[in-house]
Amino acid sequence: MLKTIQKQLGHDVHPVVQFIKYGFIGGLATGISIVVTFYLGWKVLPCLRPDDWLVTLLGMTVVPPDESQRWILAAVCSGIGFVISNIVCYILNRLFVFKPGRHRMAVEFILFFGVSGLSWAIGTTIQSVLIKGYGIQTSTAIVINILVALLINYTMRKYVIFKG
Repeated sequence: MLKTIQKQLGHDVHPVVQFIKYGFIGGLATGISIVVTFYLGWKVLPCLRPDDWLVTLLGMTVVPPDESQRWILAAVCSGIGFVISNIVCYILNRLFVFKPGRHRMAVEFILFFGVSGLSWAIGTTIQSVLIKGYGIQTSTAIVINILVALLINYTMRKYVIFKG
């Protein structure tokens, strides 16, 4: 039975099952990123405004941020969330979703972080422009950042980093 479970959780599965596993692990990693990012933006590097939809939804009390610094504080929070969630995501993708071996593990790890870093940079640039240039709420801008990163990451991980 253990071998059956390992096979189903492993790499030799139907592409639809692989995509579902990727989605689950991506969702978990995204959840980690969101929790870390918003916790930091709430308690450590205040970048959430009192009228932010997430603040209102959760009934949070926040320190009003310095508007001239809000975009950079949100970017730092997103960056820390990115690093933590990306480490978890790499380990789980390697173990359960994609077949490793296209590159040596060190190269694979560097490529994984490189692609993720590029998608994070693109998403965070969009996030920063939305906050600084258009006054968009921090929560909305962070969600858009995450969606952009997810689209880029799946494609690059499946076709460039891993064997499929």
